[in-house]
Amino acid sequence: MTPPPLMQRFPPAADTQVTLANWRRAPWNRWAFHHVREIVPSADIPNAPQGVRALPAAPDGSLALAGVRIEAEPAAGGAPSQAMDLDAFLQATDTDALVVLRHGRLVFEHYANGMDAHDPHILMSVSKSLLGIVAGQLADRGVLDPAQPVTHWIPEVAQTAYRGATLRELLDMRVGVLFDEDYLATSGPIIEYRKAQGWNPPDPGQPPGDLRSFFGCLTATDGGHGERFHYVSPNTDLLGWVIERASGRRYADLVSELLWRPMGAERSAYITVDRLGAPRAAGGFCATARDLARVGQLLVDGGTCDGRQVLSPRWIDDLADGGDAAAWARGDFVGYFPGLPMRYRNQWYVLDGPRPMLFCVGVHGQNLFVDRAAGIVIAKMSSQALPMDAPRLTLTMRGIDALRRHLAGG
Repeated sequence: MTPPPLMQRFPPAADTQVTLANWRRAPWNRWAFHHVREIVPSADIPNAPQGVRALPAAPDGSLALAGVRIEAEPAAGGAPSQAMDLDAFLQATDTDALVVLRHGRLVFEHYANGMDAHDPHILMSVSKSLLGIVAGQLADRGVLDPAQPVTHWIPEVAQTAYRGATLRELLDMRVGVLFDEDYLATSGPIIEYRKAQGWNPPDPGQPPGDLRSFFGCLTATDGGHGERFHYVSPNTDLLGWVIERASGRRYADLVSELLWRPMGAERSAYITVDRLGAPRAAGGFCATARDLARVGQLLVDGGTCDGRQVLSPRWIDDLADGGDAAAWARGDFVGYFPGLPMRYRNQWYVLDGPRPMLFCVGVHGQNLFVDRAAGIVIAKMSSQALPMDAPRLTLTMRGIDALRRHLAGG
């Protein structure tokens, strides 16, 4: 049975209302993920309307992906592989938006679930990778030094598990803080974290919290700093606090100045904030699919946009070449990418091998894929029911590989 339309009528019927209590769950997320600012407080990230980077249509765009076949699941026992076309792939991965660029030209564009090209969609943890770009610009300007201890900027965490950690260890998710990133948990620190950031309602009678105060709760350690890859979203929010204190600027304003305006974004973006204005740098960034693709194109073009150097090539090279494969192999996410040669650097995932790729991952199916060698950028936004759905993530990786091979000619 087709579910009733969400948030229709005035007021909407009770079973179709999207609220702070249900907005990240299916089916309500299909509406919520591109209406986030109507649910959670946010700060605007303005673009520069007079400096929009054009995305001209590829001459053969309508035919470029014709005939793409994507393996649905590996064939067993020598049986023929099951394969699907692009439309079936988009449906199977609950895709809200897909934008494909090659050599800076728009090859393919798709929208669903009431979304269109001008709707900002939440990026979830792809937000982390955008912070990695901003941190790189501040490092290049001498404002931040990745070797600095976190407490150089945030002495408030000196008595927490972050004592002794460096900014580099935050950037590469190698801090030994005890925090279980269990997205399906119903109690514990991750729930208090969501309340602090304003993504969950507080319990009846519970005093309001905030992100910066939440760090005081993270006192237990889980190994030494700099050891394994250990994915902890609060690390990125702490980096957001570092960036604000080091720059003396609100995070949203700085992102606008250093990234969104100079890269030629077509639309303003926004980021969710807590009750005191702290940005949800780890997951609250909302942008259009086209503008997310423009971020990828910036990396393809060596950090330049229309002849202007926006991002240091040194930082891009560090994204591509830095990180520690052994730390990744000991880490939390190996099971989501079985058999793939991987690293993690500056809040980006790095795929090694004969067809290297930089990419970003966010829960519920948010992605940005950047194949610099082939000049291919793919921005994908989704409203998957599960936060981390291993079969859909595997299917997504196979689909992206098929698209890359098709566009690159094999």
